[in-house]
Amino acid sequence: MDTTNFAIASSAAAGLRLGSEGMRKNPTLVCTPLMAETVDKMVIDMSLAKASGADLVEIRLDSLKDFDPHDDLKTLIRGCPLPTLFTYRPTWEGGQYDGDENERLEALRFAMEFGADYIDVELQVAHEFFNTILGKKAEKCKVIVSSHNYQHTPSVEDLGNLVARIQATGADIVKIATTALNITDVARIFQITVHSQVPIIGLVMGERGLMSRILCAKFGGFLTFGTLDSRIVSAPGQPTIKDLLNLYNFRHIGPDTKVFGIIGKPVGHSKSPLLYNEVFKSVGFNGVYVHLLVDDIADFLQTYSSADFSGFSCTIPHKEAALKCCDEIDPVAKSIGAVNCIIRRPTDGKLCGYNTDYVGAITAIEDGLRGSHNSSSLTGSPLAGKLFIVIGAGGAGKALAYGAKEKGARVVIANRTYDRARELADTIGGDALSLADLDTFHPEDGMILANTTSIGMHPKIDETPISKHALKSYSLVFDAVYTPKITRLLREADESGAITVSGLEMFIGQAYEQFERFTGLPAPKEHFRKIMGDYS
Repeated sequence: MDTTNFAIASSAAAGLRLGSEGMRKNPTLVCTPLMAETVDKMVIDMSLAKASGADLVEIRLDSLKDFDPHDDLKTLIRGCPLPTLFTYRPTWEGGQYDGDENERLEALRFAMEFGADYIDVELQVAHEFFNTILGKKAEKCKVIVSSHNYQHTPSVEDLGNLVARIQATGADIVKIATTALNITDVARIFQITVHSQVPIIGLVMGERGLMSRILCAKFGGFLTFGTLDSRIVSAPGQPTIKDLLNLYNFRHIGPDTKVFGIIGKPVGHSKSPLLYNEVFKSVGFNGVYVHLLVDDIADFLQTYSSADFSGFSCTIPHKEAALKCCDEIDPVAKSIGAVNCIIRRPTDGKLCGYNTDYVGAITAIEDGLRGSHNSSSLTGSPLAGKLFIVIGAGGAGKALAYGAKEKGARVVIANRTYDRARELADTIGGDALSLADLDTFHPEDGMILANTTSIGMHPKIDETPISKHALKSYSLVFDAVYTPKITRLLREADESGAITVSGLEMFIGQAYEQFERFTGLPAPKEHFRKIMGDYS
């Protein structure tokens, strides 16, 4: 098995479309872990899990404060409207139980005897457990033998050996949970899962492992976990069942589903999955769009090199590095010096880079100056001749500077590091100043200000790149940040009398072209606006 990159043959053609009758349900189960402290609360949560769409529940016995195996197990099994998986996780395997081992294993034997559908036993004690139930195993009950690695993800060879050890215990189902130190670690679990000859649960913990919990449906995983509450998880990085089923359309992910995603660091705040997955579903496109917390974009793209991984959006801080990773670059992206959209060409697998930021942002700013989204028929750009101040010299800053210059604006770059501002200014034919000097820079009234940095983004919503008193010189202020929609910068600009343009407008505008490049279909623009309007 290849340990350096992940390439799985897929029969799906790029741009495959499915009608609603063709969106078949995958066999991967959705399990909701229940971690209540009382049996009564467990029973309540069972009904909530069923109402949320779960296929089964994992009852974490180690979370119960008072537990009587004989009475409580019967109550839990009889009171559950869904199939049950019982786990009694000890502290030495990441759980909460720190009592007598014999009592713990006896409780799992009782669960099996009383009618549990599944029980989870740790690899370390699996042989001992099976030896005590020889000839007594309930036919209905399947035994999951699990191994949890909270430090890292082993090599493919070591993972293969681990699977063999788990199988040798007599397990009905293999479970491996590892920890992602890098998003590329997930590829090793995918390789093990897709080639497994036995039912397997292969999941990678932590934010970098999130896609393992979603794409296990594509690569043949037996089940995944979705919580009732994002604050109560049984392992790091678990999504909610609501997000699994509604945000990621988990039921519609299959072997032929194309994978797209937003590459960034940080990335969890991005609303791109909300937008693209909803539109994919509405037009019947067989794709899923996920958050991708990436440390090294070159490493990521090399690892996930198969046609299954069809396209990516790029955000902070990877837009400039993405340029160097592409085999072909659109002339506009090359001129800007940054890529925010990568497409893997299905004919030859080459990576093609584009920049849709500048169109989305500049159009939104022009519309703001004109005062209407419907007045784009006016000749000439309202930016022509304006003094346009760009905060930030990264990928988005380059896109805004390029776009403003193309529209005839006089561009000034303000950046924390003056040398970077000077470098970009020299490239596009503009001026530069340090961010520290921006508060005292007001050579004329009616200027345009565009923040392209992450200053003011959630969770640091009290930050702003410029003082309120300095905003009086600007007729329009744009902020690329859209979480929150109204940043401190925009709020203070509005109070100072400036027109304000939210980053949400740029986000929607740049997404049109990306969607069309991802799918080969025309972007349903009104639907895009409705989705993001509902969000905001």
